[in-house]
Amino acid sequence: MSESTTVRHSATQPLRIIFAGTPEFAASSLQSLIDHAVSRNYEIVAAYTQPDRPSGRGQKLVASPVKALAQEHNIPVYQPLNFKLEEDRSVLAELNADIMIVAAYGLILPKTVLDTPKLGCINVHASLLPRWRGAAPIHRAVIEGDTETGITIMQMDVGLDTGDMLFKSHCPISENQTSGELHDQLATLGGESLIHALDQLLDAGTLTGEKQNDVDACYASKLIKQEGELDWSLDANTLVRKVLGLSPWPVAYTETTKGTMRIHGAHSVSGVTNASIGEIIEVTKQEIHVATGKGIIALTMIQFSGGKKLAVKDALNGKHSDLLQVGQIIGKGLSHDG
Repeated sequence: MSESTTVRHSATQPLRIIFAGTPEFAASSLQSLIDHAVSRNYEIVAAYTQPDRPSGRGQKLVASPVKALAQEHNIPVYQPLNFKLEEDRSVLAELNADIMIVAAYGLILPKTVLDTPKLGCINVHASLLPRWRGAAPIHRAVIEGDTETGITIMQMDVGLDTGDMLFKSHCPISENQTSGELHDQLATLGGESLIHALDQLLDAGTLTGEKQNDVDACYASKLIKQEGELDWSLDANTLVRKVLGLSPWPVAYTETTKGTMRIHGAHSVSGVTNASIGEIIEVTKQEIHVATGKGIIALTMIQFSGGKKLAVKDALNGKHSDLLQVGQIIGKGLSHDG
């Protein structure tokens, strides 16, 4: 199925659907399928999701959002580690699905799995492909300063987000919008886009895909915590985008003389300074202004190790207020050598 650009289904029969996904983003698409199941004649025969993971201080096993939602609606749940076992592939085949819908599942599906449903597997991807293939398309779009992103419903093949594009929805990225805020928008848009794509399939009996132009492709690599460290020699706008793009995880941070300070909110401000890179040049009731390699960045929400996330106005009255005064240097080196 993955080698074809066209999928077909007879509208006289229920569309037998397997859903595969794990986090909240995926749960939004599953919820859309549930909400439209009766009116669109969907039959959700199973949900696949990652195995339960330990979480919190007690490291208790916690079900994924997709599993919790599926169980709430009495949808059978399957949680294979992968599809290398013949038993897991046989169970999938016995479900006799017309189509498998995948959204942020977290597993690479082998060709045997992609070919099992009659209409193959389609993916709800949080970018306008071929831009931002890969694991972190929402964050990379914000970090790189994209003004627009969206949802692509894609026919899956054995490549990484390389399949034919079936349906697209566009979404502007607002100024000062965090990845978390954009995630929530795209999660909703993903569910809506999925239903539109399936409507086309059911109404016309077919979905024809558009091949991606690999020349325009770029890769959204997985986020790691170390990416959060801010290099104050960069320009202010780049640093702001990084703060926004890494919120709510892994969160931008910088070093101080008393440990790490995480930065949850920031924006650039106009002005010119000859101060050292990483030097606090002004403190207002609401903001801390820091000199960068080019321009000035205003910090608005910060957090010290072991403490709570605080607005700057509250942090200035806290026990680390001495670190937030004009003339203090933050970042690697912590000296006036920049």
